[in-house]
Amino acid sequence: METTACGMDVIEARGLPEAPLDAAAQFSNKVVPIVRADIKSGCIVLFDPADHTHDAWRYAAIAELAREAAPGRVNAIVGSSVDTIRETLSFLESAPGVTGQVFKLA
Repeated sequence: METTACGMDVIEARGLPEAPLDAAAQFSNKVVPIVRADIKSGCIVLFDPADHTHDAWRYAAIAELAREAAPGRVNAIVGSSVDTIRETLSFLESAPGVTGQVFKLA
């Protein structure tokens, strides 16, 4: 886990199973407790790219964690390019009103 310039933790949710239900279950069991432990300061969750079958559970999980975190923020980034992830982290540092979003990078 690393911390961004704005103090938000970056939590990696990488290496999840390919099957959406299995990925959602592992995320709920292993990553959600980490997010909740630090939820008031906010965080950004990093996901590996996956096909569209993962979109619904990711959006729902991040939206609910953002509601729990308020007034803290929880967002997610889906991608593997270090440069585009850094650019998105920089954007999020300068956008304090953005929460509950999943940014799918090319």
